[in-house]
Amino acid sequence: MNRYETVFILNPVLSEDQIKETVKKYEDFLTSKGAKMIAKEDWGLKKLAYPIQNKKSGFYHLFDYNVAGETIEQLEVEFRRDERFMRYLTVKLDKHAAAWADKRRDRNKQKA
Repeated sequence: MNRYETVFILNPVLSEDQIKETVKKYEDFLTSKGAKMIAKEDWGLKKLAYPIQNKKSGFYHLFDYNVAGETIEQLEVEFRRDERFMRYLTVKLDKHAAAWADKRRDRNKQKA
């Protein structure tokens, strides 16, 4: 099992309930495939650097999890099928990136 981070941008026209439902759906998808969720972060509505699908903002979310590598392809196929997703990026974390992600998360908790 490898450690991954997935950041995705949801369409800004979605309601708060639709966003929560979408995030929960994909969290459940990952856990059903044997993933162990390490962290979830809701970064909120952010302005985009450039328009995507004629939208200038989007709701950002981050998943940090451990899962087998073949699950990532299945997850990304599901992202492509779902019109609520504007963009997504999944990155495999090595030990240095994982340590940095943990440190960043701890620092953000201390600020809050």
